[in-house]
Amino acid sequence: MQNESSNVSRRTALGLGAAAAAGLALPTLSTATAAAAPDRTIPGNRLATVTADTTTVLKNPLSGWVLYGSTGVADDYWTSLDALAAPVQIQEYAHTLYMRIAWSVLNPAEGVYGWDTDEKLKALIATARARGMKLAFRVVTDSRDKTTDFTPAYVRAAGAQGYETKTGSYTVWTAYPDDPVFQAKYEKFLVAFGAKFNDPDVVDFMDGYGLGKWGEGHSLIYLDDANREPVFHWSIDLWLRAFSKVPVAINYHRFIGWHKPGDPPSVSTAWGAPAPGSADLLNSAFEKGCVLRHDAFGMTGYYQQWEKDLAAQWRYRRPVIMEGGWIVGSMNYKVDPRGYQTVHDVRQGEFDDSAEAHVNMMDFRVGNETRTWFTDAHDLIDAFVAEGSYRLYPDTLSLPRAVQTNHAATISHRWTNDGWGYLPNNIPAWNHKYKPAFALLNPADLSVAQLFVDRAAEPANWLKGTPTGYTFSPTVPTVRSGRYRWAVAIVDTTVGNRPGIQLAAQGERSPDGWLLLDDCTVA
Repeated sequence: MQNESSNVSRRTALGLGAAAAAGLALPTLSTATAAAAPDRTIPGNRLATVTADTTTVLKNPLSGWVLYGSTGVADDYWTSLDALAAPVQIQEYAHTLYMRIAWSVLNPAEGVYGWDTDEKLKALIATARARGMKLAFRVVTDSRDKTTDFTPAYVRAAGAQGYETKTGSYTVWTAYPDDPVFQAKYEKFLVAFGAKFNDPDVVDFMDGYGLGKWGEGHSLIYLDDANREPVFHWSIDLWLRAFSKVPVAINYHRFIGWHKPGDPPSVSTAWGAPAPGSADLLNSAFEKGCVLRHDAFGMTGYYQQWEKDLAAQWRYRRPVIMEGGWIVGSMNYKVDPRGYQTVHDVRQGEFDDSAEAHVNMMDFRVGNETRTWFTDAHDLIDAFVAEGSYRLYPDTLSLPRAVQTNHAATISHRWTNDGWGYLPNNIPAWNHKYKPAFALLNPADLSVAQLFVDRAAEPANWLKGTPTGYTFSPTVPTVRSGRYRWAVAIVDTTVGNRPGIQLAAQGERSPDGWLLLDDCTVA
């Protein structure tokens, strides 16, 4: 059985401070010191060093590469991607499948849901999950620039008000987001959507809000323009309630929820000086827990200083997810003010914007965009793997050679982040659930005999260039005497303290993912 020895501050917070009065041996509080090296003078301890792994693609939550998919993908979708990634399969690079999908596909009739009935959607999800990938979604409700209605027909039939636009020879209908019928049906859908997918083991993030053209949050047409702010808060609050355990992203667009008064619905409000109130609305969403996302990295005329400043304001408080702006197979990227001449130039621009924003996730998008990353800019794939997102490991540790049951064992440990991003342990959906932990493993099968979670240590604070050290003194409960193996991991405290973050460290692992360290004797 796995037991956990925590720290005094945690026990007190749980109302267990009376344990000390009852004579129970409690560990001392973990203390943190920026850039502190583990204490070399702890009696009976041995110093261990860990070598960084700078090349492995780490499959961690809210990190790494994103691949795009839809119900319209070709039959050779996976095999063509695997050919690009050869000799490995595509999930060895991208471990999140992002689907930008119509509400009408996910909810074709009231009480009917595409994840149960749509064979193409079910197959795409199943194949991604079989490859060990997590999912991400954007639900689009706006039909403009589409050839089918993206809001389900039953919503219109129920009396929701909206407007028609033309996409070529197609007439499509979009509901007003402040219409009460639309809101009631949308809320019912999102409750069901959350009941199915509010699972961090399955879903990496939700691209929330999703209103406006292309689901990017701009060019919204209302029954009453005065409803911009109420609709925004209604939508954000709804998404955060439905997905309490999964990060919810919002596009930090300068025209969030805005359409220039007097412009027809066919005109996009997506360029120019920021709309009034955009920063206040977005900041309120970030305060509530939303993470940042933008769909135009590398597009210099679109992703400008306003967006860069907003991302900088929230750096290390909320993570950033990027999408490239230029579609190199169909857009004239040479008009960009940066003077792009080649596909690699475009990818370099996206990479440079990503580095400046300290993004956690970059995108391969789909089709030709994915292909060009591998054929024209593989060096930048490798660079993001080595430099981007977060890459955490304990560079130095001081561990007891021997411990006694019912006595304190002092552990000193220092953590380094080689990535420009951060582990967003501080977002409300995660609520500081990831913590460094140490285990005594049975030498025969490397199973956990005893583990100790340092709850006072905070991985969200481990930033590039600022190693952070801790001293942790847990009490060792009764453990059978004999020889054990020290091991370390960053565990998910919400799922039985199992290892939850892949470390950027060289070294041998246990079958459960613990990084093996020195031997230890228990007396």
